[in-house]
Amino acid sequence: MNTPPSDVATPVVSDFYDRFPYPADPLQDGPPPGYNWRWCHDSVFAAVRGGLIAQDSNPGSIRILDAGCGTGVSTDYLCHLNSGAEILAIDISAGALDVARERLRRSGGADKVRSLRQEQCSLLDLQDEGRFDYINSVGVLHHLRDPLAGLKALGQRLAPKGLLHLFLYADAGRWEIHRTQQALELLDAGTGANGLMLGRELFSGLPETNRLRRTHEQRWALDTHADANFADMYLHPQETSYDLERLMALIEASGLYFAGFSNPSVWDPARLLKGELLSRAQSLPLADQWALVEQLDPDISHFEFFVSAQPVQPLIWDNDETLLQASGRRQPCLWGWPSNSMLGPDFEPISISDEELNLLRLVDDNPEVPLGILSETEKTVSLARDLMSKRLLLLELGDGGSGGNA
Repeated sequence: MNTPPSDVATPVVSDFYDRFPYPADPLQDGPPPGYNWRWCHDSVFAAVRGGLIAQDSNPGSIRILDAGCGTGVSTDYLCHLNSGAEILAIDISAGALDVARERLRRSGGADKVRSLRQEQCSLLDLQDEGRFDYINSVGVLHHLRDPLAGLKALGQRLAPKGLLHLFLYADAGRWEIHRTQQALELLDAGTGANGLMLGRELFSGLPETNRLRRTHEQRWALDTHADANFADMYLHPQETSYDLERLMALIEASGLYFAGFSNPSVWDPARLLKGELLSRAQSLPLADQWALVEQLDPDISHFEFFVSAQPVQPLIWDNDETLLQASGRRQPCLWGWPSNSMLGPDFEPISISDEELNLLRLVDDNPEVPLGILSETEKTVSLARDLMSKRLLLLELGDGGSGGNA
């Protein structure tokens, strides 16, 4: 007797990705280009929790789940940015996993970690896999018929102090995408090669002034140049999107806790307002500031965020003595290190002074030495705070430490 699929959409979605393995990023020999802090355990935990605690950041004991790995782009980064970890990458599509295995073979990612398993299964069927310190599930839950069941399943696999990174579609920024999807469905275009041909023909045939065509050409044409990417955007057979209110309700219903956006600058009213309007916005509760940004920026097409099994109480480093007792780690997600001019964890240009560079070098060479012993100059505290504000220095407490909350 065949076991029924864990989610009713699974067979349809699996067949779709067998036809269009996604994402369509090219394979390469050697490490993936650039770095992304959202796939680095230490960078994520420092950003969300305000710092690291020694017993929770030992690479040899970290377990990571890539839930819905697709063609392995995320798995590749997870391997190269979490040396020594144990990683499980899963996907429901055999075709996508074939590409993922070849990607990791060519990049050498498997050689960077303690173990890597790449297996075909649903994120709903991981009851025997134990707990994970970090779970990455980007662009997956919104393709389940029941996203809440998927979120609860991932929550059950999360370690008590673990974090889960999610990416879900947002209603407003996908207005034109949704209408294109519905139009192609009405035209019975299908979700295969014929649908791909008709979808591209639709955009080339619509009047140049048409809003759907203009938005596609201005925002999405480059992203959907590859057939698999076009199909994923316009032909997908199962998709759900959210607004902020429904997103927060989803998290609450799952029993998990919102732990912050992984693109926090997008949700800062200062990106959109100034003067008295900005002052009024900044006086609002944080949730209302986010709601305001959602109303003012209809181009937001997705939510990317962290959730936790327990409420997060961030470490606070406002006590100089506590800061000096902590050891430091250099942000691993830098492009161009070591230099006075680099690309930061969000690929933003960053310039640092010679003194800041020297402190980061000391930290890099002496990762377990407290800052107060490592550098005894009067400027150590101010230099450390400046580097922390630029997200270049991650502070780590020793075993049993209590951070600036003490």
